[in-house]
Amino acid sequence: MLINIDVHTHSIASGHGSAATIADMARAAAVRQLKALCITDHGPSTVGSAKESYFRGLKSVPRRRFGVQLYLGCEVNISDFTGHLDLSDEILSALDFNIASLHPQNIRPGTAAQNTSALIRAMENPYIHLIGHPDDEKYPLDYKALVEAARATHTLLELNRASLAPGGYRGDARSKDVLLLHWCAIFNQPVVLGSDSHGVDNIGKFRECLELIREVEFPEELVLNRNVEEMFRYCEAKK
Repeated sequence: MLINIDVHTHSIASGHGSAATIADMARAAAVRQLKALCITDHGPSTVGSAKESYFRGLKSVPRRRFGVQLYLGCEVNISDFTGHLDLSDEILSALDFNIASLHPQNIRPGTAAQNTSALIRAMENPYIHLIGHPDDEKYPLDYKALVEAARATHTLLELNRASLAPGGYRGDARSKDVLLLHWCAIFNQPVVLGSDSHGVDNIGKFRECLELIREVEFPEELVLNRNVEEMFRYCEAKK
């Protein structure tokens, strides 16, 4: 399976020790023969990440570098179980692609019902296109309810490379991803693969994700970042 767009990456603006600029990220995507790249830096409540002014300024950044189409957005932090986000709708609406995720530094893990509610409420925001890494062992989820809500709100769900990679820091993500793919297949819900690359090293690398997809015989047609145009048609339909 050929993946043409990496939907989840982080530049120097996210902190975390990455020194990669937007140009560096685009160049790496071109080397790995991606057609497009989403750069989704962490929201402003992440320690060391960019402030609101950075995200406001992204409108002036060129969207094509080294032959790669760029989509610039944010991985916003969900801050409570009612789905509040750390960027306003005003800012999110001007960005190209937005992920909402649960991170321990922003929200304490709750019960499966609480964690699932937080993600579902975030999905109800018209400017959230993707739920990031819904496989963190620290955040138990009701995967049937999550996938049903994703289908109802036209929101994508992520299969995250960093979660599945050896030494991943989200615990037993693999068993959670098997459940996620199981319910996505039942409800005909699309997923996308994200490298979660902090810097250039892992841009466009999806080996662990592709191995799991083959193992569970997940339908290839439900992996939307095989086709950039199809994926963004799906996102546009949310509005």
